[in-house]
Amino acid sequence: MGSVEEEQSLIEQGSIQEELKLYAEDGSIDINGNPPLKHKTGNWKACPFILGNECCERLAYYGIAINLITYLTAELHQGNVSAARNVTTWQGTCYITSLIGAVLADAYWGRYWTIASFSSIYFIGMSALTLSATVPYLKPSDCIGDFCPSPTTPQYLTFFLGLYLIALGTGGIKPCVSSFGADQFDDRDPNERVRKSSFFNWFYFCINTGAFGSFLLVLVQENIGWGLGFGQLMILNNKDLIKNSVSSIIFV
Repeated sequence: MGSVEEEQSLIEQGSIQEELKLYAEDGSIDINGNPPLKHKTGNWKACPFILGNECCERLAYYGIAINLITYLTAELHQGNVSAARNVTTWQGTCYITSLIGAVLADAYWGRYWTIASFSSIYFIGMSALTLSATVPYLKPSDCIGDFCPSPTTPQYLTFFLGLYLIALGTGGIKPCVSSFGADQFDDRDPNERVRKSSFFNWFYFCINTGAFGSFLLVLVQENIGWGLGFGQLMILNNKDLIKNSVSSIIFV
């Protein structure tokens, strides 16, 4: 009897171990706070959405940053010194706000909800920026000869509100996306560790693809219109929101 019971115990332990292997073993949890089943979530399932989000976000960021000083001098009629100061202040804010996103992601919301929430803020900022370049009441007046009228207060407020909402949005996305992608892979699984390395190769490829593609948007802004250029960036950011919504059902 003892040997039969021992055999049954070993069989039960073996089945339990096999069942545990179906779940991620590195402490990851799914959207419901439960250990994730590997065949249902994680791995490469959510990664295309994460990579697409990063590519679009970098494209939008550099599409603004590269040509921002031109917009400030040509459209808002600022001097070179004021324009340069505004550009560097905005870029610095984009990186400082990363501290806000990091704290919220690690201590309160988690990476997914932080990315989703700040992507929404990013989209609102892009919408305000597009309105400031298209709506006649919000669009700065053109120069008449050598006379360049100063923008009105609503024009300044709309533009800079959009600009700094974008800075806040990118600050919530930047510190979370790469680690959120790493969360999709089980560190205790040798095969998934290899896939994680592959993910980071694709991640940095998408960053550089987005940055490189921004020169096309610069051409649109300068040769066709700033409203159309900013509008394209707004549409790309809206795609980020859709990708975030879809990935919510398949992320770890």
